[in-house]
Amino acid sequence: MTKKQRKMLIRIIMTAVIFFPLLMLDNLGFMAGFPIFLRIIVFLIPYGIIGYDVIRRACINIRHGQVFDENFLMMLATAGAIGVGEYSEAVAVMLFYQVGELFQSYAVGKSRNSISSMLEMIPEYVNIETDSGIEKEDPEEVTVGSIIVIMPGERVPLDGIVIEGESMLDTSALTGESVQRRASEGDEIYSGCINGKGILKVRTTKEYDDSMVAKILELVETAGEKKAKTENFITRFARYYTPVVTISAILLVIFGPLVSGGTISVSTWIFRACTFLVVSCPCALVISVPLGFFGGIGASSRHGILVKGSNYLELASKINTIVFDKTGTLTKGEFKVSRIVPFKEGKAVAGDKEMEYKLLSLAAQAEGYSTHPIALSVLETFKENGGVTDASRVSDVTEEPGLGIRAKTDGRIVLVGNEKLLNKYGIEHQHCEEKGTVVHVCVDNIYAGFIVISDRIKEGAAEGIREIKKAGVKRCLMLTGDREEAAEAVAQKLEIDEYFASLMPGDKVLKVENLIKDNKKGEYTAFVGDGINDAPVLARADIGIAMGSMGSDAAIEAADIVLMDDNIRKIALMIGISGKTMRIVKQNIVFALSVKIGVLILSALGYTNMWAAVFADVGVCVLAILNSMRTLNYKKI
Repeated sequence: MTKKQRKMLIRIIMTAVIFFPLLMLDNLGFMAGFPIFLRIIVFLIPYGIIGYDVIRRACINIRHGQVFDENFLMMLATAGAIGVGEYSEAVAVMLFYQVGELFQSYAVGKSRNSISSMLEMIPEYVNIETDSGIEKEDPEEVTVGSIIVIMPGERVPLDGIVIEGESMLDTSALTGESVQRRASEGDEIYSGCINGKGILKVRTTKEYDDSMVAKILELVETAGEKKAKTENFITRFARYYTPVVTISAILLVIFGPLVSGGTISVSTWIFRACTFLVVSCPCALVISVPLGFFGGIGASSRHGILVKGSNYLELASKINTIVFDKTGTLTKGEFKVSRIVPFKEGKAVAGDKEMEYKLLSLAAQAEGYSTHPIALSVLETFKENGGVTDASRVSDVTEEPGLGIRAKTDGRIVLVGNEKLLNKYGIEHQHCEEKGTVVHVCVDNIYAGFIVISDRIKEGAAEGIREIKKAGVKRCLMLTGDREEAAEAVAQKLEIDEYFASLMPGDKVLKVENLIKDNKKGEYTAFVGDGINDAPVLARADIGIAMGSMGSDAAIEAADIVLMDDNIRKIALMIGISGKTMRIVKQNIVFALSVKIGVLILSALGYTNMWAAVFADVGVCVLAILNSMRTLNYKKI
């Protein structure tokens, strides 16, 4: 409990200690003989203790032109009750209103803590290695390439590559999973993880502002700025609703006596109008709806899912189609050369190790400048076979986006890439139906053969697709720049409904745009990807979902939702959280409006008193907040 909340609790207890004995004495008739001014003073003491800040805020808001809010309603309603002699009701309304405010503050604090606990990830210092030894330095002052030392039990302060040492890392703050990950020399580690028992020396690869922990905190801090349509509706509703009910209460006082023909006193109509005002306070809607979304975002973050705004949480409950990138999303992106087939005079040569090595060498020399996963797999296999790339042998390297590489090796023009590259340069070749990614090689416009590279499907990908469909998503599609045969093999294993192969980055955007156009009203399309080339599609989709652990910075930046551990099973979990959040938000709206409208009508007709009004205001608000807090407790599937 915060210092402010403790002060409010003390005020509530003090008011209750003074007020309830006075209420008992008044109900028993002991105060009947007191002069009116003395009764007013006696009840104004607990009223002032509990309500002075409400009156103060109301007066400040009126001075700034913000008249119609809950503070104004409480002040006006309780002042009217005192004016017609209902002193105990005035104190009771203010007391229970403040009880509701305290409960709301506690509930919001608990919801906020589920997210703001991530602030513990902020490193206070960095152990940086210098010539004179280890020195502590501000993380924001550390430059890329610095050597930092992470002691046992410390949180990793900056992203980097381990250059010395071995340890186990607790990644739960990033991924929501308690499974530890081994880190040793050559491994990339991310800020926010907690080091185990080993000492690690790390060369930093990013400055603090670009580190994983800084990005996470930025996403969390800005999440509340993007409101859902439902939340915006409630804000607009309250803006018009409050003045309408205030004017209605005034009209009740003016026209009530005229309609009743004088049979009901003016003071009774004033009391009814005050009761009407207490009931009308829109706290339950204004508080519980944003709290419901905030709770949903908090529940997501605890499971390693970062939602950048409540608007995306709302859209996630309406996803009709999910489109997946293949490499790095559904498959590991860990390419391995599985077959080398050299050609001689237009025919495949099987089993000739020398020719296989020459073909591999040609491809590796040309791919030496590329950082593409497929190129790296060719280079890795070449090195495993004793090969060494020589940059002096290669010149005039041109990367053909989405096609491959064109380079001059030992004075010969070498093409390494997919079938589209061969077609572009008019190279005669046979169509290859190998399962996997096929890299074609040709030298001086003569086809030299192909290398088959296989990618492995991620663990849990098949289960993730099935769970996504169980969560209510009607279609799962896959887009890839890979060949038809490789795409078909993955789609069959994962039970993907439809796939599109041999796509350029721009083609993926067009495909997603067409899917969005085909959606009916209330249906939305999500795209899941991880690479730099996925950023345009992530930004174009109704909802972009990025892989946060292995995904590129551009993909994470463009996405609306980030999965911190790259586990696509979390998508079904996120859809479940969003669905539960929307159900709770709608329950609160229906419940609050139904009770309020019913009690408002009864108040205008004189069938309720201030106590019923207090329930319709504070009671409904408390129940709605309790319901909203259920979003925080979503269980894992």
